[in-house]
Amino acid sequence: MSVERAQETEGIGEGTAVQAAAVRTYAVAPGVRLNVRSGPGTQYNLVRVLPEGVRVPIYCQTPGTTVSGTYGTTNIWDLIDSGEYVSDAYVATGSDGYVAARCG
Repeated sequence: MSVERAQETEGIGEGTAVQAAAVRTYAVAPGVRLNVRSGPGTQYNLVRVLPEGVRVPIYCQTPGTTVSGTYGTTNIWDLIDSGEYVSDAYVATGSDGYVAARCG
C-alpha cells in the first residue's frame, strides 16, 4: 500500500463512528408491522417485516413509489440499513418532507 493510500484510509473508522452516532431513530406507526424492501418502492423484494413498536434509524432518504400510510401519502423512502428501505408514510418523523440527506 502506498503512503498516499495509507493516509487516505486513516481515520475512516473514526468518521464512520461519528456518522453512526449522529443518526437519529424514529418510531414506526403504532400497531404497524412494517414491510422492509430491497429498494425504494413496492415493486422491490420484501426483505423482512418489522415487528410493532420498533424504532428505525434513517441513514438517508430517496424518492420512490408513492405510498399512503398512517402519516399521509408520500414518495419518500427511508434507508434503515444496507439495502433496506421502508416507506416514510409509516415513520413518525414529524415532517412531510425530508429529515435526512438524500441517498446517493
